[in-house]
Amino acid sequence: MNFEELMDDQSVLLEMGQRLSQRRVEMNLTQAELAKEAGVSKRTIERVEAGESTQTATLIRILRVLQLLTNLDALLPESGPRPMDLLKLRGKPRQRASSKKRQKSRGQDWSWGEDA
Repeated sequence: MNFEELMDDQSVLLEMGQRLSQRRVEMNLTQAELAKEAGVSKRTIERVEAGESTQTATLIRILRVLQLLTNLDALLPESGPRPMDLLKLRGKPRQRASSKKRQKSRGQDWSWGEDA
């Protein structure tokens, strides 16, 4: 199943848990062995595999033991500056994000005290 097809967070967590469980079995590890190597409790592994929420640090520990940590590069690729930003910044790193310009709602400006 493709993650894009999943509709809600719970479905994504459940699919992730199932995939982690499959990987653990492929590596011939029991839940207890994975828990010991990851430095978490067996119950934590059970919860993750059942699709329950977990802390990011716990997930990283599990991914490291299952040799999946390098896959985070695909999830969160390093981003570089856009070519036009390079010209504007002249090689300096960008320090903050800018807000989007607000668009007027169909030509009408809203102001305090005007009720529709």
